[in-house]
Amino acid sequence: MAYICHDVSHMDAVFTVVSSKGQIVIPAALRQKLGIKTGTRLAIRSEENQLILQPITKEFIRSMVGCCKGEDSLVEARERGHRMDK
Repeated sequence: MAYICHDVSHMDAVFTVVSSKGQIVIPAALRQKLGIKTGTRLAIRSEENQLILQPITKEFIRSMVGCCKGEDSLVEARERGHRMDK
């Protein structure tokens, strides 16, 4: 599959073409910069009219540690629930 890369340094963007199967090529320089290797999973989400690709790397997973932490630990919440059931 071929991709078209234009020098648009004023836009800080690289262009690629979507194949008939919906596939795109991520240029090698971006893959290297972001640590994307064969088999790397990508999260894809839509924000307004943009697609955001997030490589799920070890660094990304480490950055998520504790992000969903609530005020209580799960053990405390479970014990509170048991007390309320009695």
